[in-house]
Amino acid sequence: MGRVEGKVAFITGAARGQGRSHALRLAQEGADIIAIDICEALPENTYPPATEEDLAETVRQVEALDRRIVASKADVRDFAQLKKAVDDGVAQLGRLDIVSANAGIGGTPNRSEDIPEEEWTNMLDINLSGVWRTAKAAIPHLKAGGRGGSIILTSSDAGLFAYENISHYVSAKHGVVGLMRTLALELAPDFIRVNSVHPTTVNTPMVQNEGTYRLFRPDLENPTQDDFAAAAVSMNALPIPWVEPVDISNAVLFFASDESRYVTGVPLAVDAGAAIK
Repeated sequence: MGRVEGKVAFITGAARGQGRSHALRLAQEGADIIAIDICEALPENTYPPATEEDLAETVRQVEALDRRIVASKADVRDFAQLKKAVDDGVAQLGRLDIVSANAGIGGTPNRSEDIPEEEWTNMLDINLSGVWRTAKAAIPHLKAGGRGGSIILTSSDAGLFAYENISHYVSAKHGVVGLMRTLALELAPDFIRVNSVHPTTVNTPMVQNEGTYRLFRPDLENPTQDDFAAAAVSMNALPIPWVEPVDISNAVLFFASDESRYVTGVPLAVDAGAAIK
């Protein structure tokens, strides 16, 4: 028996990166998957977007593990799209037990007074309101199941302390913690647990791009990955520049499993000790 055998997980931002990793890790432990991703470019991002081909590859890899998956293109800024994705997934897979509100963007670095208003609004709409919409779409199914459940919200070390030049991202990720704690209280009578994960830099396209390199090395005109790595190592207590997606997925799996059946309202840093430096 896997650690989440027979359960169904809804994962946003599942086409690649952490989202795909979460889908595969949960599937390895027996879960079926409802997966969504926007699969479109966003003007604020400095890195290539996930594609429908990426989402199809997530489907292929989950099915190779002999698990079922219902995948669709949906935008966390649109509640109707989210609700339809969850409703359709539950109709096909029969239940919902786990929610991983993972979808998010990195944005572009700027001093607070120089952030364009549209970019500020879009950042919060995706990285905070999108998390709330994900929970809003899923909670009725979790309650209807009568078996409790687990909601895991992806925040960041930037949800625990501040970074310069990304105040829109920091504000959204701090907001996720407040949302997590409030949902944990509201849903506790139904034995639905709510926790958040807080990664340091993760080896995904959202981090491995020119915008991040410039954020960490503003002293260089054309910083490289090696330049970024040198700066990133100094941020963590453990001498590594970044963690891998599966490191976050293992934390998601813990929160999803009965091993954490009495754990709720907890912000868990998976950050190589960055939060204690």
